Amino acid sequence: MLERATSAVTETVEVESLDVACDGGDGALGHPRVWLHIEHQTHDVVCPYCSRRYVLKEGAVVGGH
Repeated sequence: MLERATSAVTETVEVESLDVACDGGDGALGHPRVWLHIEHQTHDVVCPYCSRRYVLKEGAVVGGH
């Protein structure tokens, strides 16, 4: 399990899925792509590489089949 980044959040991105991929952006200046999972309790996750924070967009429908 990935731990929360200890550095300051660099950017906040709203998403509509509980699973998000982060590569740091910036092309070759980014980082390896990692898959992050947004927890139901917190509704957010922070990338351990770049400290980008992903938050579940209000009203997003998740978990349906």
